[in-house]
Amino acid sequence: MKKITLLFLIFSSSILFAQKQVSGTVKDSNGQPLIGVNVVEKGTSNGISTEVDGSFKIKVKEDATLIFTYVGYQTAEKNTKDLNVINVVLQEGEMLNEVQIVGSRNSKRTVVNSAVPIDIIDVKAVTTQSGKIEINELLQYVAPSFNASKQSGSDGADHIDPASLRGLGPDQTLVLINGKRRHQSSLVNLFGTRGRGNTGTDLNSIPASSIKRIEILRDGAAAQYGSDAIAGVINIVLNDNVNEFTGSITYGAYNTNAEGDFLPGTPNTKGFRLDQNGNGNTYGKNQAFDGGSMKINANYGVKIGEKGGYANCTTEYLTKNKTLRPSYDFRKGFGEASIDGFNFFTNASIPVSDKTSFYVFGGRNYRDTDAYAFTRNDGERVVQSIYPGGYTPRITSTIIDNSISAGFRTERNGWKMDLSNTYGKNNFHYLIKGTLNASLENASPTEFDAGGHSLSQNTLNLDFSKNFKSVLNGMNLAFGTEYRTEAFQIFAGEEGSYSTYDVNGNVVTDPTTQTIPVDPDSGNPRPGGSQGFPGYSPKNVVDKSRTNLSLYADSEFDITNSFLVSAAARFENYSDFGSTLNGKLASRLKISDKINLRGSVSSGFRAPSLAQIYYNLQFTNFNSSGATEVLLASNNSTVTRAFGIKKLNEEKAVNASLGLTASFGNFTATIDGYLINVKDRIVLTGYFDASAFNLGVSEAQFFTNGVDTKTKGVDFVFAWKKSFSDSKLGITFVGNINDMEINNIKNGNLDQGTFFGKREKAFLLASAPNNKFGLNFNYNKRWFDAGLAFTRFSKVILIDYADEEDIYTAKMVTDLTLGFKLSKDLKLSIGSNNLFNVYPDKQDEQGNTEAGGYWDSVQMGFSGAYYYARLGFRF
Repeated sequence: MKKITLLFLIFSSSILFAQKQVSGTVKDSNGQPLIGVNVVEKGTSNGISTEVDGSFKIKVKEDATLIFTYVGYQTAEKNTKDLNVINVVLQEGEMLNEVQIVGSRNSKRTVVNSAVPIDIIDVKAVTTQSGKIEINELLQYVAPSFNASKQSGSDGADHIDPASLRGLGPDQTLVLINGKRRHQSSLVNLFGTRGRGNTGTDLNSIPASSIKRIEILRDGAAAQYGSDAIAGVINIVLNDNVNEFTGSITYGAYNTNAEGDFLPGTPNTKGFRLDQNGNGNTYGKNQAFDGGSMKINANYGVKIGEKGGYANCTTEYLTKNKTLRPSYDFRKGFGEASIDGFNFFTNASIPVSDKTSFYVFGGRNYRDTDAYAFTRNDGERVVQSIYPGGYTPRITSTIIDNSISAGFRTERNGWKMDLSNTYGKNNFHYLIKGTLNASLENASPTEFDAGGHSLSQNTLNLDFSKNFKSVLNGMNLAFGTEYRTEAFQIFAGEEGSYSTYDVNGNVVTDPTTQTIPVDPDSGNPRPGGSQGFPGYSPKNVVDKSRTNLSLYADSEFDITNSFLVSAAARFENYSDFGSTLNGKLASRLKISDKINLRGSVSSGFRAPSLAQIYYNLQFTNFNSSGATEVLLASNNSTVTRAFGIKKLNEEKAVNASLGLTASFGNFTATIDGYLINVKDRIVLTGYFDASAFNLGVSEAQFFTNGVDTKTKGVDFVFAWKKSFSDSKLGITFVGNINDMEINNIKNGNLDQGTFFGKREKAFLLASAPNNKFGLNFNYNKRWFDAGLAFTRFSKVILIDYADEEDIYTAKMVTDLTLGFKLSKDLKLSIGSNNLFNVYPDKQDEQGNTEAGGYWDSVQMGFSGAYYYARLGFRF
């Protein structure tokens, strides 16, 4: 009897736990495949999302029920009993927590049938098949026209990476989170090869593990979303999954064997690696690897109520050491900054009634960063009793981003209403270490609080939308208003970070009666302020704010099943520079069931940032020829007006695009051409002679509406995916071909070569590389998956400090990742970014590059091969 009972239990268990594979497709009522449909086994956390062609494949228990959910469509349930293939057609319908895909306020519009080009990036899939640990790195390799690069020797830009779309400025791309405007960084990029004179949004302050997907609208959208959306919009959609605990632990490091032949004794080559435990001017042990990084993240969601409510939380810790690469004697610390950061993000929705929900999302990002400045070897900037033989100061910073958005969504008589308030603030605080104030000589401290800057933004939104099914073949109408306040501050550092002292240790207030200490060897007066980065003084302090009120209307008309027309208009009024009105017209024509033609034309604008208007600083500019003192004057200063620089106005743009989309079974393709004319682009001028002004500096520079540009290009995405009996293969070819022209330089009576000369032109054009191509292979079979990516970066030409061309030829970078599913809940991934350790072309031996190393900051980076391992878990 016991044996019979045992056999019965075993047989019952085998039936209970038996699994089968179910596959199929999900389409809309017009037969168009739906990408990203959530397919979940009812009563479990087992789920997947549909692919580009609407296909899915999932293992479930016998007699399981699958639930199909998608924004703007009615939920469907299908029982799998006796079925291995299920094809589903989702009908348009209403959902409590509807959100719109960026680029359209119609909740029923999908990427497939949109009138403008939109990239949808599944962040979970990308992060599990890549060694990239920051958002900028992820997007750089998967989005055709997204560009970002690490900087070195660029002060604050070493700590926040500037990023852009279609070669325009970092501040010409608008960033949203869950459709709500994200605050920008308070940093203005002054040095480096990218984004000079621009502000921008710090994407790396958002933990990748908190993101469900990223939507990139590659089209002008200022008429829909307001200022900054000249190049496009990046919308980050946060995780909303529940009853699932996921996370990973990743460790990686860079190969220090830099490519090239270097002179004997070159810093950071074999036998001459900078000792990071010393004063920045001594050498230590050789290292085969550096830039070691560890990232630990976890995500968990809980269900709230029975009407779709949820709360999802993410925490993430990142630590990354410095990289050091071959450089010159005056730049021994050339390389990437170190980072220690902690993130916390949450996303929640709480049903209030059948038609109303309250939502809240936001988080806090804390980063402690550390980067080397230029080396001080001798002269008046070195006090030998403190740093015998010289030193390399370190610019460290504490960067804090806080944000929260909360609101109510409801529906009355078919009208969807959304009332929300979003607040965000970036605080950037400089602490200069391994430094001194040379005018204090032996009495100088070696660390200074140099002050910093902050930017806060509060946005109040009220939005209405309704879909009218009976008008034409469907019409969607949306309108709303936004009220935004912004505040920019510069706060002063401690006295020693900015002051010059006399021989008695008193702050110099009258140079004609006070004696400044001199260097005993050169006889030159010793400069004041903290070396590496001078602190902000009370004269630099800024506390400015402004307001903005906007009104918009947005409509979409399905004239027929094949022909869509959309139109938008937006009025904005700024308290500091006035008002602007912009419009957009877009259309999509279905040539056939498989081919769509789409296009748009729009006007746009970008308001000058408060930082561009009010930022001011006195700093030391280092290059191979020595050091000079420079004043960056605020736009409203008398010095700026004395040079004939006018008040900053908004940048104005006209954007046009024309594209084609095609879908043939497993193959999809999009090709989109664009033309963007921007007038009055805000740039940072070159250095003008300011010695006649008795400002204590030899040169001055300014922000100004200095150039007009024309950018034209083509984006394309070709994708092929095929599912076999127990495996899946995907091939994607993406690319961007881009051409920017500077067709007008508005120097007035000022010398054009100084105002915006060859060097400044080269920096602007290099931010819009001629092309980038990526070929990606992904393979999955049961417990194993692999990814192989080839990315080709185009030729770049820069002008160095010797007024000569630095030519970086096109290079190919190879990434490889291998994944092994150790169990149902654990996965191990190993791989390499830049597998073959490819470097940009090494430049001359004179040290005239912008960053003082053998390479400038170009798209492909300058740190070489990165090797990593990651353990992922899901419970």
